[in-house]
Amino acid sequence: MLMWLGRRVLAEEQPILAAHDISLWGYAVLTALRAEPMRTQSALARSIGADKTRLIAVLDQLQQRELIERQPDPADRRVHLLRLTSAGRRLHGDVRAAIRAVESSLLDPLPDADRRAFLRALQALSVSPAP
Repeated sequence: MLMWLGRRVLAEEQPILAAHDISLWGYAVLTALRAEPMRTQSALARSIGADKTRLIAVLDQLQQRELIERQPDPADRRVHLLRLTSAGRRLHGDVRAAIRAVESSLLDPLPDADRRAFLRALQALSVSPAP
């Protein structure tokens, strides 16, 4: 059932991502950097469960669009500090609002108590360490 739900959510979210010209991985990067700037690309990759070598192209694309900044760390110039730009924050906010509206409509059939319990369960599962 979770696979079915995941596929349905992705099917609903893909048009939103396409309308904003951003990939799912790009949105994941913006979401992670919205929470906090990252000290390294490796730390970012770990936080979103991505392969760090495949993430470079995503970061390049986001930087070209001026949605993120990569700056050398003054303490260690081999390390790049990653953060959202104001344009990145705006785009993330727009995409997040549209995605939340879709997710809310998917949960509309649930009574309020069931919806809250479902969201609590998802949140608990999302912070649990992977096996």
